[in-house]
Formats: sequence, C-alpha cells, structure tokens
Amino acid sequence: MNPIDYLRISLVDRCNFRCQYCMPEGADLQYVLQQNLLTQDELMLLVQEVFIPVGFTRFRLTGGEPLVRPDVVEIVRSIATLPETQDLSMTTNAFLLADLAQELYDAGLRRINISLDSLKPEVFDQITGSRGRSRWQPVWDGIQTAYRVGFNPLKLNVVVIPGVNDTEVLDLAALSLDREWHIRFIEFMPIGNDGLFQDRGWINSETLRQQIREKWGLTEGQVRGNGPADVFQIPGAKGTLGFISQMSECFCDRCNRMRLSADGWLRPCLLNETGQIDLRTALRSGVPLYELRQQVRELLMLKPDINYKDRDSGTTGRYARTMSQIGG
Repeated sequence: MNPIDYLRISLVDRCNFRCQYCMPEGADLQYVLQQNLLTQDELMLLVQEVFIPVGFTRFRLTGGEPLVRPDVVEIVRSIATLPETQDLSMTTNAFLLADLAQELYDAGLRRINISLDSLKPEVFDQITGSRGRSRWQPVWDGIQTAYRVGFNPLKLNVVVIPGVNDTEVLDLAALSLDREWHIRFIEFMPIGNDGLFQDRGWINSETLRQQIREKWGLTEGQVRGNGPADVFQIPGAKGTLGFISQMSECFCDRCNRMRLSADGWLRPCLLNETGQIDLRTALRSGVPLYELRQQVRELLMLKPDINYKDRDSGTTGRYARTMSQIGG
C-alpha cells in the first residue's frame, strides 16, 4: 500500500446539478440537515488535530457541489495556509466558478478538477438533469476563467455513459491537443444508480484508448503520483489523457485516500461501506481528540483489507448512499 496521506473532504451533500450517475432520478435523497453538517470550525479542528497528526497532508474539497457552500473560500484559505498542507485541490461542476475562480486562487487553491461530460449543450443538459435554461455555457465560462486565472493542472472529468456521451470521446480528447488541459475519462460506476447502470452498463478504458490510438496514436501509459488515473498522451499534445478504470482495471493496491462526508463520516473505501467512523457525533459528544486520532490510526491499519479489490466487475446493489452523499 502507498502511504494514506490524501483526504477527500465533502463540504456539502447538496448540488445545483442532478447528474444521472451521481444523483439519479427517483433516488430517495435525504439531504443532511444544516445543523448536522460539519461547521468550518469543526472541520478545521479535525484537519489540524486529527488528520494531519496521523499523516494526511493532501486534501481535496468535494461535494455535492463545494461552491454552493457560502464559506468555501474561507475554508480553502484556512487549509491552504496550514504549514503541513502539501497539496490542496477541488472538484467542481464549474457552474459558479467564473465568479469565484480568482477568489479561490487568491485563497491558495491551485489545482482544480471540473466535470465536463459533454461538449454538446443538449447532451450536457440531459446528463446534468437540467430543466429549462441550459447550464452548459456557464460551465464552459467557468472552465475558461479558471484557465485564465492560472489553475494548473486544469483537469476535466468525463464519466462515459454508453448511449449518452460515448460518441464524444474523440472530441473531448482533442481538448488536450492545444491547451495544457488534462482530460480524465472515468468508467461509469454502479453507486446508487442501479437502474441507469443496468440499462447502460459501462465501457472499459482500453476501448476508449483504442479509439484515440487509431486517430492520433497514444504514448505508453504511466501512473503519475498515487492517484487512480493511468496517464497517456497524444503525441505532440500539450495536455494529457487520464483513464480511471475502477471497473475494468482495479487500482485498489495503490489507493492512498480516504473520504470525509459533509456530515463527518470517515470512509476508508469508496466501494466498500464497512469501517466507517462517525467523527461529527464523537466530536460533539466530547470524545477527546487523542481518542479520535487513535480510531483513525486503527482504520488506516485496516484499510488494505477493507479496500474492495475482490469485487466483480459490474457488481451493483451494494451501496446504501449515492455518490453525492458519499462525497465523490
């Protein structure tokens, strides 16, 4: 196992989109009550007194949609200014990013991942559950603004859904040719979206790579850092292409991350719901911080066995929460 030093922090479980793969139609979404969300003070106490002391130095802010949280810039600044923070990034749908990109950059955020599942406004709106006014242009404006502000690397995440956006793989890959943008193709996952998953299934990353290889060629893949993406590049391109292949090419043995939900549950594995710790309740009940640190240390030791590396590709029905409730 790699050192477990990367924590994904969900700031809120709500979102201004309702993407099919994350918040599927018909799902019984029980949003966390405002009083049950971790406050900024509670979050920073956990980061400084629990997570950093046990070895976490890399943080990613997620949701839901993190930019809908009013104090998001203050949270970014608080984490970015900690001397132990080696890396701070964010995943966003970019709908609100055009107005916030400069503030976030000034607060210390340098890396950002943006969900962009289609270049066609009508398909984009279908995936994101838009009703009425299209959301594609504000997202594209947010991407362009982030690029101008100086976010580097700027990564664009694409969840490939058969029969929906799979015909756009080459167009999306082409975004890496002339800009230092990094396109990441993500295999569609069965988490809280059984109906759609069973209807659509998933496309393995090698099939996508072969399409790109036949058009432009493709360098040999390599793993950069400890993340889940296998990284390739079109010869001569300024950006790269990453493939996150959690369904077809298990990467559990190099996983270096845990997830903290917006209501304070620490999860050791995205694909396995065992071993979770309710840190919010413990914190508010007065459990000493040294006991919380010990609980997290013990969970770190158990993580190699909790990682869901024995799953069968295509398995569904194991997950009690949707992706938005988990924190992505």
